[in-house]
Amino acid sequence: MTTARLPLFPLNAVLFPGLVLPLNVFEQRYRAMMRELLKTDDSEPRRFAVVAIRDGREVAPTAPGLPDQTALPEKGPTAGFGPDPIQAFHRVGCIADAAQIRERPDGGFEVMATGTTRVKLLSVDASGPFLTAELEEIPEEQGDEAGTLAEGVLRAFRNYQKRLAGARERSLTTSELPDDPSVVSYLVAAAAVLDTPAKQRLLQAPDTATRLREELSLLRAETAVLRHLPSLPAVDLTRAPTSQN
Repeated sequence: MTTARLPLFPLNAVLFPGLVLPLNVFEQRYRAMMRELLKTDDSEPRRFAVVAIRDGREVAPTAPGLPDQTALPEKGPTAGFGPDPIQAFHRVGCIADAAQIRERPDGGFEVMATGTTRVKLLSVDASGPFLTAELEEIPEEQGDEAGTLAEGVLRAFRNYQKRLAGARERSLTTSELPDDPSVVSYLVAAAAVLDTPAKQRLLQAPDTATRLREELSLLRAETAVLRHLPSLPAVDLTRAPTSQN
């Protein structure tokens, strides 16, 4: 297995391979991370790892507030994550490649990154100005009947999009989606309106076929629910909401 040590960016969201991730960086620990990434030569990828937060805060408290008005602000790379930060994170995440890092006049950064490879979180180092992690890449296995399952997921996803967007709105057609089963599985996982635990289960599925099977079940269940709800806005497949770190 290939291992790497990379900066770690915990979020209240799940990043999938192929998903575009916009970030609005303003905390000092993540400003330091971006300044370090900018030292990487333009010819090399500027990589960091994204993990979903299981138990903690994406943005550290900066002032006393509810329910404890006497609580002190938290500082440092582990702020909001407790004394043993690895316990606050899901153990499977995704490497992000920061194609664009733009510094603002106020010292913050606007970042556009793309998910690339799934990784397993082995350890977390909090000795520097930002968290770093030792990571092990997770190979993508296809599993049995992945191609057939991908076709079924595409059909189910098309019906789901119609219900999600409303019959009068433009729906995504299967011709606009790739036919590679693993790519389909990640794009659908990213686009479906699911909570973080459900998306995390899809990210850490042992193979593409398992992920597609769970997506097929989820899409059918969600489509049945949407039949009884008002129309909702369509979802962009490859772009996550901007994270206000």
